[in-house]
Amino acid sequence: MELAGMVHVQSFIELGRECNTELPSDVIIEIADISFHLHKFPLLKRSGLLRKMISECHDEIGNGCVLQLHDLPGGAKTFELVAKFCYDVKMELSPYNVVALRCAAEHLRMTEDCFEGNLISLAENFLNEIYGNWKDTMKVLETCEEFLPLAEELHIITQCINSLASKACSDQSLFGWPMLAQSSEKSSNGSNLWNGICKVEKSRSVESDWWYEDVSVLRIPVYRRLILTMESKGMKPENIAGSLMFYSKKYFRGLSRNSSFHDGINHVNPIALVLAPSESEQRALLEDIIELLPLRRE
Repeated sequence: MELAGMVHVQSFIELGRECNTELPSDVIIEIADISFHLHKFPLLKRSGLLRKMISECHDEIGNGCVLQLHDLPGGAKTFELVAKFCYDVKMELSPYNVVALRCAAEHLRMTEDCFEGNLISLAENFLNEIYGNWKDTMKVLETCEEFLPLAEELHIITQCINSLASKACSDQSLFGWPMLAQSSEKSSNGSNLWNGICKVEKSRSVESDWWYEDVSVLRIPVYRRLILTMESKGMKPENIAGSLMFYSKKYFRGLSRNSSFHDGINHVNPIALVLAPSESEQRALLEDIIELLPLRRE
């Protein structure tokens, strides 16, 4: 019986058959408790890091080249998508996995010097498309927490904040309700997945507070940056104050504190809603909100 942690070419997304090769595996990639049995050539062609690691690998006991990537952003789940890309197997990008893939590609040095149209440029191009869509940009921003500080170093968070701030400050009557924009899902060959078009909500008038609830999922450091960016782009003080009020009411009712509220980005944990924030957390949040009040800084 094959162990669950052993992923061979023949069973791993059918890479061997799709690439029309029956060559035995000659490299093993270990990530946590998962071992990927793959071929050197597709990896050498796309990844500068793997090219270097393979060139330095010495098979002294006849077990082939064994490489460890335990610190790869996104872990084994993301490496599976990276391997698909290396083997030219269809790989779908989405707002939920693009940050992981962009960070993994950076770690693996999947640059244009290795291969034209490599994973870094593919992920960057997809992100640039996403920044035009409010809902997808929010999804990307929410996934960045798992990939700090690299997501910050790659300017993904900054670009998300700039995009969201610009949309919130724009005249929505000129561009239409932002929530109706089509969700960005695309395969690696660049074709749109038309069966993934978002369901269109009932039309409704655009109110100035349409963005309050969406941005309230952000933890205070990112929310603060977003509010300050909105202010710099001309957001009306009364709208900023309204968002601050919405945000404070939501979090003073109780929010998950699985990690520090000041760490970055967070989703509400329904299980923890019954737990009131500590007094020190309430005080820190209140101080942050007071500092953000428009009248406070005039």
